[in-house]
Amino acid sequence: MKITDIVWEKLRIDLQEPFKIAFTEIGYAEVVIIKVTADNGLVGYGEAAPFAPVTGETSDSVIAVLDMLKPGLIGMDPFCIEQIHAMMDNVIYSNGAAKCAVDLAMFDLMGKACGQPVYKLLGGYQSVVQNDITIGISTPEHMAETAEVYVKKEGFNILKIKAGIDPDEDIRALNLIREKVGPHVRLRVDANQGYDISRALYAIEGFKKVGVEAVEQCLPYWDHAGMAQLRSKVVGMQLMLDESVHDPKDAAALIRSGCADVLNIKLMKCGGLLPGMKISDIAEANGVTCMVGCMLETKLAITAGVSLVAAKKNITEADCDSFMFYKDAETGMSGGFDRQNDRFILLDRPGLGVDVNF
Repeated sequence: MKITDIVWEKLRIDLQEPFKIAFTEIGYAEVVIIKVTADNGLVGYGEAAPFAPVTGETSDSVIAVLDMLKPGLIGMDPFCIEQIHAMMDNVIYSNGAAKCAVDLAMFDLMGKACGQPVYKLLGGYQSVVQNDITIGISTPEHMAETAEVYVKKEGFNILKIKAGIDPDEDIRALNLIREKVGPHVRLRVDANQGYDISRALYAIEGFKKVGVEAVEQCLPYWDHAGMAQLRSKVVGMQLMLDESVHDPKDAAALIRSGCADVLNIKLMKCGGLLPGMKISDIAEANGVTCMVGCMLETKLAITAGVSLVAAKKNITEADCDSFMFYKDAETGMSGGFDRQNDRFILLDRPGLGVDVNF
């Protein structure tokens, strides 16, 4: 099987309401969907969902990189995925979202050629994934009301609460959320680099009192020494890293330095499913578990993320929820998985199993 053509289009997708985290507020997303055609007539789809504050990319930069990559990709075999990643890395450094679009399309093609869903190609550990739901920063009262809706109406049992601006308000929000959702809902916090060490320690002590199980990315992405110091001081709380983990080399360095208990793999940071699997394998070999998170992605990339969680035993958590914040959760794409409350059930369809009208 050889690649014969690659085309793409940019989509703007509006959110139901602005989504606020520690360092920015987002009202819409721009993604790039690619379509890769092979000489046997099969078509594979991929997605780039760039997020400039984290990946350094925009939708326009993704398109510029795809223009650079296309000549090298024509004629390559999608099954030679290591070779494809090596070619892309030789053409341009980093640019994980652009490379992710290519990677996902290759796995979609491989699955279709084999007649198997992608999660089985990657490992096939399970087909049902329990997912969390994220609550953006707002007033503590509004955050608590939102949490109650997600738990009691939408059926979610794990909440991820954004924080990192004001530790006192963060603690107050967590207390109100716990009052609304009861004692059995799992809570974790994402500070998105918003704290320093002293504020992180102060906030964590407050979070412990309401049963928060993990706190994500307390410190700036570059502060490896601070992360190791913080982890050495924290007892009874898992510390997770996200913005610090872009590729397998980052994962290895952070684990060697004792910086984290859990790594958050995002396909748009690392460049797709192949490097995502490598991060998971490095973590597993060192006794560290993983979560798969997401940027503001459509159901196409979300299905890929859920597929990675389903494939690997060491990926124990899923934060693949961003499609639910769009005005149109399906974003014009059906298939991939069915949602039953917080359980995402992957369909037994070849490739990613997502119907894309492109």
